[in-house]
Amino acid sequence: MTVITDDLPAQLIRAEHDGWDAVCRGDGGTFYNQAMTSDGVIIVEDGIIERDAALAALEGQAWESYEMSEHRVVRLGDRAATLVYRVRAQRGEQVFERRLATTYLYIEGRWRVAVHQQTRIR
Repeated sequence: MTVITDDLPAQLIRAEHDGWDAVCRGDGGTFYNQAMTSDGVIIVEDGIIERDAALAALEGQAWESYEMSEHRVVRLGDRAATLVYRVRAQRGEQVFERRLATTYLYIEGRWRVAVHQQTRIR
């Protein structure tokens, strides 16, 4: 295992918390402008959201709180991995519960989001 992946689960969970913290502050678009690859996408139930549209949608969309659980990391080599987990976020009466999968690529010395998929929990 390389130095890049020795502490991979902790690194990716921290990166995901950083993203959620930014979304809770209302500056998720600004955060992901730096944290997402240039061709990154978000996959939702009814389609694929391209990077620019995703950044716009994340800006100003503040959640009051979130909880992550059931983390699992799937290594895809020394420079790629997917973090899967469950999240519950809330703002007012609105509750967001999903299983999420975020695929990260190690580029220019840091982990960046290439693909993020959301699956509704029924």
